[in-house]
Amino acid sequence: MRFMSLVRAHENHEAGVQANPRLMAAVGQLGEELFRAGKLVQRGRLLPSERGARIRATDGTLVVNDGPFSEAKELIGGYAILQTDSKEEAIALTRRFLQIHLDILGPAFQVEIELREVAEDTM
Repeated sequence: MRFMSLVRAHENHEAGVQANPRLMAAVGQLGEELFRAGKLVQRGRLLPSERGARIRATDGTLVVNDGPFSEAKELIGGYAILQTDSKEEAIALTRRFLQIHLDILGPAFQVEIELREVAEDTM
């Protein structure tokens, strides 16, 4: 089973604030561990929305809006694709990722991750 972990952007992310180096090292170490174990397929950090665009089909017309986007709490700041044996395992791995954040940044840190199973459709 594959799951995509979608990490909501924190306001510091949209402001371009550099992440805590200790946090980045710990997250990097977890990523390497999971990659070697075959549990992490891919991961990435997305740049602030000012570097992006939204393309929308509305009433038969394509509309392009350049960033930045006003609702930062609705933006995705990063992602990971996990290969697991179950949804429960994907949740456990995501909890490990978030616990690192709480351990380093403290209990005031808030973030949300949406975990979605990836369809195994073939094209």
